[in-house]
Amino acid sequence: MMATTMPRVAGKLTAQAPLAPLVWFKAGGKADWLFEPKDLADLQAFLRDLDPEVPVMALGLGSNLIVRDGGVSGVVVRLGKAFAKVEAIDAVTLSCGGGASGILVSSTARDAGIAGVEFLRSIPGTVGGFVRMNGGAYGGEVKDILVDCDVVLRTSELVTLPVEALRYTYRHSELPAGAIVVAARFRGRAGDPSAIQAEMERIAAAREASQPLRSKTGGSTFKNPEGHKAWQLVDAAGCRGLTVGGAQVSEKHTNFLINTGTATSTDIEELGETVRRRVQDKAGITLEWEIQRVGRK
Repeated sequence: MMATTMPRVAGKLTAQAPLAPLVWFKAGGKADWLFEPKDLADLQAFLRDLDPEVPVMALGLGSNLIVRDGGVSGVVVRLGKAFAKVEAIDAVTLSCGGGASGILVSSTARDAGIAGVEFLRSIPGTVGGFVRMNGGAYGGEVKDILVDCDVVLRTSELVTLPVEALRYTYRHSELPAGAIVVAARFRGRAGDPSAIQAEMERIAAAREASQPLRSKTGGSTFKNPEGHKAWQLVDAAGCRGLTVGGAQVSEKHTNFLINTGTATSTDIEELGETVRRRVQDKAGITLEWEIQRVGRK
């Protein structure tokens, strides 16, 4: 794809952009194009003028993602500071930009005395990713707090979707392909800031104690099957510490894969598939990937 075929932008458009530095695993190939829009109008104009055959994918903090070594076709859109604002719009509701982090959302909620969104403190991602994946942890899920979200469709049209339109299930939504979440409203409940802070600290401590946060990881690798915990199935299948190349099943939490320093994305994905086969053989249960895998092999 020649640079001349790409629309003009007010933000930043980079050809053959390395994605490994932008994802938690620190592995993977390049994006054909990386677009960092200046603002909403820039994003809409770009999508309006872009060849409709060119695929578009949103990238948040890259925490729950394997970018395959062959790179990503088309355009990867990364929302920056213009999409990272969070503010309370009434006593129990937050308006959040699609690029805002879970830490910023939960901290703003605490300062406004809004309880019920503390769990977002523990999810290393952005609002756009939470909304798309029905992010959840420590007893909370986005479906429980989302009022509605603003989405730019692949056609460039801006639409507001109520929570019902996303048809949420466990770690899944029916958000249209190529759609980019640019904002969302979350509704909690009235709470005491000190109690909210205490809950956030409890969650942070629990996460620190149980998860390999100091490693290059991708968060929870597999969805919990009905009636089971993925980590227990992985452990029972003898996969704790298992390696493929530079990738390893975490010794600390077996539902986490880690890049020990030299892993390719192929190593990481092959390790995940090896774990899935072993769990299938041992327990007769098929683990589903929670981590999103994108790009060319």
